Amino acid sequence: MLAIGDVHLETNLLLAPIAGHCDLAFRLVCRSLGGLGLTCTELLHPRGLLDESAGSLVLARIDEREHPVAMQLYGCDPALLADGAKWAVDHGADLVDLNMGCPVEKVTGRNGGAALLRSPRLARRIVETVRAAVDVPVTVKMRLGWDAGSLVAPGFARDFEKTGIDAVIVHGRTAEQRFSGHVDLVGIRHVVEATERIPVIGNGDIKSADDAQHMIDATGCAGIMIGRAAIGRPWIFRELHAELTGTALEPLTVRDKLLAIRQHVENMTTLRGERRALAVIRQRISRYGASLGHVKTLKETIRCAPNIETVLASLDVMIDDPVNSQRTIVHPGM
Repeated sequence: MLAIGDVHLETNLLLAPIAGHCDLAFRLVCRSLGGLGLTCTELLHPRGLLDESAGSLVLARIDEREHPVAMQLYGCDPALLADGAKWAVDHGADLVDLNMGCPVEKVTGRNGGAALLRSPRLARRIVETVRAAVDVPVTVKMRLGWDAGSLVAPGFARDFEKTGIDAVIVHGRTAEQRFSGHVDLVGIRHVVEATERIPVIGNGDIKSADDAQHMIDATGCAGIMIGRAAIGRPWIFRELHAELTGTALEPLTVRDKLLAIRQHVENMTTLRGERRALAVIRQRISRYGASLGHVKTLKETIRCAPNIETVLASLDVMIDDPVNSQRTIVHPGM
């Protein structure tokens, strides 16, 4: 349905690389539920990869079950990013994505992420150097500009296309906005119009199939990247793909969703350890709960759970409830 370079995706729906949320444990859940065309690691600094620091290796871990998958790199040193891209390909990445959109001070303060939108020559040199270093597709994820007075994304996209970039993903906000206000569909359309051949992927404020279809219709973008809405709804890709393509699909029951949450907990425990798994599910259960209906007792039990065994047992009680095998909850955004 969507090709990025020579990588063909089954759908035009992509999972955004949200720091702190989209690790392998979560990506595997999203992939297993269907409808997802491409996963991506959280943003990675190439120095951590090349030095093989423990933290970087955890975040860079991918799994055969999630292909095709991209690794996202950030930084401002072209040569270092090129070496990081080679490392990513050597360790299984099907695509390399360059982050030029993160607005967080920790990243922009080191001239990475969205800060590159203020340095067009450096940004181009990065793209050229990384493009020449690897044989897999290379993409750039960026924002519309640093602020409302510098909406540079169309010019950047046009320039990157000339260097051989394979796709551009654009979040329809400026770095200064972070996540405030509303996504600017006109701004995304200008990026689409600035390119000739490469696909442009739209990103921002997608919570439902109506949102996705409206973005596609209003901008002409070739695909949709979803981030925050997926955090508590890993099944959103399954639902959106079915609605966008007119595919008949049985809605997931509450039991189905509970099984997905249980799988996430098991994945986290296996990949990150019980302590990390417990911390994440305590924080994430509120987001999950919004799609489950009246589960206050479950949420409170998990928030106060002393160990993973208690979390799994509380989930199993609800999973085994015969009422949940038939009950469906439609998210307000759907």
